[in-house]
Amino acid sequence: MTALAECLEGLRCSVCGCLDVLWLDPVRGLVECRECGQTAITLPCEDGGEAR
Repeated sequence: MTALAECLEGLRCSVCGCLDVLWLDPVRGLVECRECGQTAITLPCEDGGEAR
């Protein structure tokens, strides 16, 4: 992942269950687990605001 990625603290990977190993890459729209390598695609809100 790129240097712009940030750690998602306080969250667990749903695959391996490890805490504080998820990294968000907002440019690519991906979340990646640094422990098991699982990735997920993020979807932006249609109105540009925060999810509810």
